[in-house]
Amino acid sequence: MKKLADGLVAFVALEHIGFLVLEMFLWTEPVGLRTFNLTPELAQQTAALAANQGLYNGFLAAGLIWGLLRKTDGFAVKVFFLSCVVVAGVFGAVTAKVSILYVQGAPALLALILLFLTRQK
Repeated sequence: MKKLADGLVAFVALEHIGFLVLEMFLWTEPVGLRTFNLTPELAQQTAALAANQGLYNGFLAAGLIWGLLRKTDGFAVKVFFLSCVVVAGVFGAVTAKVSILYVQGAPALLALILLFLTRQK
């Protein structure tokens, strides 16, 4: 079950790498326009904001990967960054789009639960 927990942490990290790519590099491209339901004009106007948002998603991914690589304090690092993702997912669901809760928040919450269930003291 620990491998499943770490696998889910890795999945959440990969999701956030994907968000980084979408928001920093593909925001104004057809895939970005479709994904975020944007007009080309709005995408151009908000590209800098999206890139900033993408950078933050990259930091979340980096933190999760760091937690996976740590031998001694990896649990605490993973808990911190997964908690950040859960909060971001809830905030995104309330302020932007409910689906963010399912795409971003739910996998992170599941990983967090599995981490606590498999924690070795």
